[in-house]
Amino acid sequence: MSTQGLGTQADPWQLKTPPLSGDYVMYKDEASDPPSIVCQVGKTELRYHLRAIEDLHEMLKARGDWVELGSADEQKPAKEGTVEAWGRSADNPVGGWYGLKKGLRGRFGMYMPPLLEALGLAEVEHNPRNNRMRAKG
Repeated sequence: MSTQGLGTQADPWQLKTPPLSGDYVMYKDEASDPPSIVCQVGKTELRYHLRAIEDLHEMLKARGDWVELGSADEQKPAKEGTVEAWGRSADNPVGGWYGLKKGLRGRFGMYMPPLLEALGLAEVEHNPRNNRMRAKG
């Protein structure tokens, strides 16, 4: 799946959720503290650590196989062993949540995988539910 855009606020990446049912955009905000990826879903803005791109790719390479996405809202528990659980684990490189806006820190497993796919770093399944991803390259 390719994407339009340069990943800037003026020219964001145009993405679709893994089931291909929802549209959203993402762009880098390197001037924010910490540097972040802005994820705009309708009127809702989510933010994730910018380093999530490289960190998630490294985790996928280390696992070496398909990893279930397991997307969940911040208020709901994440299924163990999923991208979502890793994105909030004390054992990940940021020591907790990659999401930066309290109350909107979840959905890492929904919005980050298509970005890695668009950047050529991962393969993502596009089934109606229970999608997985794995590293490329």
